[in-house]
Formats: sequence, C-alpha cells, structure tokens
Amino acid sequence: MTRLSVLARTIAASLFAVAFVPAHAQGADVHKQLASGTFNIISPFPAGGPVDTLARLLAEGLTKRYGQPAVVENAAGAAGNIGMDKVKRAKGDGHTLLVIPAGNLTINPTLMPNFPFNIEKDFVPVTMLAKAPNVVVASPASGIKNAKELVAQAKAKPGTLAYASPGVGSGLHLAGELFKQQTGADLLHVAYKGTAPALTDTVGGIVPLMFTNLPAALPFIQNGKLVAIGITEAQRSPVAPNIPTLAEQGVQGVNVTSWYGLLAPAGTPAPVAEQLAKDAADILSKPDVQEKLKAQGMSQSTMTPAAFAKAMKDETAVWAGIIKSRHIVAE
Repeated sequence: MTRLSVLARTIAASLFAVAFVPAHAQGADVHKQLASGTFNIISPFPAGGPVDTLARLLAEGLTKRYGQPAVVENAAGAAGNIGMDKVKRAKGDGHTLLVIPAGNLTINPTLMPNFPFNIEKDFVPVTMLAKAPNVVVASPASGIKNAKELVAQAKAKPGTLAYASPGVGSGLHLAGELFKQQTGADLLHVAYKGTAPALTDTVGGIVPLMFTNLPAALPFIQNGKLVAIGITEAQRSPVAPNIPTLAEQGVQGVNVTSWYGLLAPAGTPAPVAEQLAKDAADILSKPDVQEKLKAQGMSQSTMTPAAFAKAMKDETAVWAGIIKSRHIVAE
C-alpha cells in the first residue's frame, strides 16, 4: 500500500469519526438539556377539552421520560391568542410548549385581519399530535340519507338548504364552504356560538344539516337522532367504520380533519424539536394512552417537524383560498 493510500484512509477515518462523534454527543446534549428543568405546557383553552387532554397526556409522559415536572397551564382567552402569546415570548429551550388546534394555525392567520402572530417566525413546529374525524350529518326530518341526495336537493333549491357550524370561520364552517366549492351545491350557512347549540338545532330539525366532528355527533348517530351522510376524510374512521367517506360517494376534494399540534417558541434548536417530536410519538403510542385518545374520538397522528411544517403550510393555503374566494370575515 502506498503512503498516499494510507494517508487517504487515515483522513477518511478521521472524517468519519468527526462526523459520528458530534452526532452522538449532540443526542446526549439534547437529552441533558431537556432533563435540566421543568416543562411548561400551555393549553390556550379551558380544561376538559381535547387540547387539555393532549397537554396532560404529554405532560405525564415527559415527566416520566426526563424526571422533571411537566406543568399544564390553561391560559385561556382571546380565542387562544393569550396562550399563544405566552409561548411566543418564552425562551426557545424546549421547556415551554404549546398544544393547539389546527384552526389557530391554518385559518386564523387569514381570517383575522389583525392576527398578532406570524406562525412561521414566532413558533417552531414540533409535531402534529392527534386528529379527530369530521362528518356531515342530517336531521332525519330532512329525508337526506347520503351525499348524492344532499347535492341533488341543494341544486334543486339553491341557497335554501341550510347547514349549521360552530361559528363563522371555524374549520367546520370552512368544510361546508369547501363542500360547496367542490360540488356546486349552494348551501346556506347558519353560524352558531359553539358545537352544542348547533347540534341541538340539527337534532331538532330546525337546521337540516351540520358539518361537525365525529365524537360530538356519534351518540346522536347511534341513537338515530342524526343521519351520518359521510366522513370528510380519505379513509373511514376506526371509531365508526360503517360510515362511508364523502369520497366513496363521489364527492372528491373535501378532505377536512380536526387536528391538534405541538409547537415551541422561535429559537428552539432543530435537534430539540426533533427529539420532542420523537418523545411525543412514543408517549402517544403507549396502549393506555391510545385508549384515552380513542375515548375522546382521537387517534395518534405524529410526524417529523419538517412534515408538520409542510402540512401546516399546505392547509393554510387551502383555507386562505376558501376564505378569500368566499369573502368570509371574522365576526
């Protein structure tokens, strides 16, 4: 072997060592950093809902994983903006985290003229945590049993067949607008202040249709007080596998899911975000946690920070198009 060959092999070995050791050391440093202090997990909505549930499951898992307390703070108010502001102002060291529903990230930036955040600049995406399927339901009094009948009735009497939603600009309102865009069905939107009153009036036949989340509607579907028209996802839901998707019935492009994400403050290093994404995936995959998610009508939907960032960007573009084309303005 020539001296040149020996030198080349020596250099190659050195480069390999330099490349390998820092990566290994970096992993140890990230774990050490995360294990150095208390976690503060912000839930920007009141206790008891799906955001709070996810925050507490995550807190319990992080406490066990790093041996440090993980405290859930319900910083409710201003449609989630108070909690978001707390995280925006926090240090980006991985110890302050935000659990947040999709609408605050992908709808509000376009819907609200004075939205106080720049999602891409103020936060670091960590991972999507979980999702819950949405469904179109009808009052039995409407006589509508499937998507084909819904579209036919809407086209026969344009602008008169009404659908309820939890409010103007909500993801479920926009799901209805997307349905209108994709099918040409001219539906009348009726906005309520929350899911409960909208469901009550749909069950009572005051409003014939509603776009809602499956967990809220499922008890009424099961007792026959509502008719399930179709799931607004590409796949049937494991929570209610007998309900067909809209796509199965010929309605394409209405793929709308309620989901919840995990974000960190700007400045959080990429290796820290990546480790937290792995932690969240592992925590939510535990059998006992899976059962708790199922009880809330949710399923795990974790991903890498890069994939989560892309998913948010893509969905934001879809909703921005709907909001602008339909001239939807926040109340």
